[in-house]
Amino acid sequence: MIAEFDLGDVVLMKKPHACGENEWTIIRVGADVKIKCNHCGRIVMLDRADFVRMGKKILVKKEQPSEA
Repeated sequence: MIAEFDLGDVVLMKKPHACGENEWTIIRVGADVKIKCNHCGRIVMLDRADFVRMGKKILVKKEQPSEA
C-alpha cells in the first residue's frame, strides 16, 4: 500500500500488466492517478483509492528541484 506518491515516481503494482511488467511511472496525480507501463508504454487511469490499494511500493522517487 502506497501512502505518499508524486508525479514521476516509479511504482511497483501488485498485479502485472498484460505485457508482464509491474513497474509503472506516475504521469498524472489528482482525484484519479494516471500511470504508464515502463515496458510497453500503455497508459492506465485509476481512481486514487484503487491506486493506493493496488500499489505495493515506490521503487524510484523523483528528485524534487531545490529552491534557491
